[in-house]
Amino acid sequence: MVTIHQVGKKKSKRIRKHHYTDVRSLFNSPHKRGHVVKLRIVSPKKPNSAKRKIARVKLSNKFIVSTKIKGQGHNLQAYSQVLVSGGRANDLPGVRYNMVKGKFSFNWKERELRCKARSKYGIKVEDLLFALQDLDSRAEENNKKK
Repeated sequence: MVTIHQVGKKKSKRIRKHHYTDVRSLFNSPHKRGHVVKLRIVSPKKPNSAKRKIARVKLSNKFIVSTKIKGQGHNLQAYSQVLVSGGRANDLPGVRYNMVKGKFSFNWKERELRCKARSKYGIKVEDLLFALQDLDSRAEENNKKK
């Protein structure tokens, strides 16, 4: 049975909690455009050792985030336009974003020819075939010189 006090009490609406994701700077969009503010080389957390390349990027929504530069070699400088997507670097604290290769001024070309995992690095089949033909022609030229 309900008491008089319980009837008189006004039911308060249930307040929903806001759930924020790690990539809240992207504002529920898969990618954001930005420009590079600063380039750095950092070393990863304890069990790993290397020299990882990261960049501070100012996004189009005025957020400044740390992003990992994928692959081997890059052509980035300060004020280069890049496309940023979510995805953290496990061994770099505070780095929660990746750059998309092959968009704006972030070139897909690397020091070594990449045949596997091309989709992660923005390398199309035509680009790969063109690069292979270029390598073949260079090898032929070197053979002729010898």
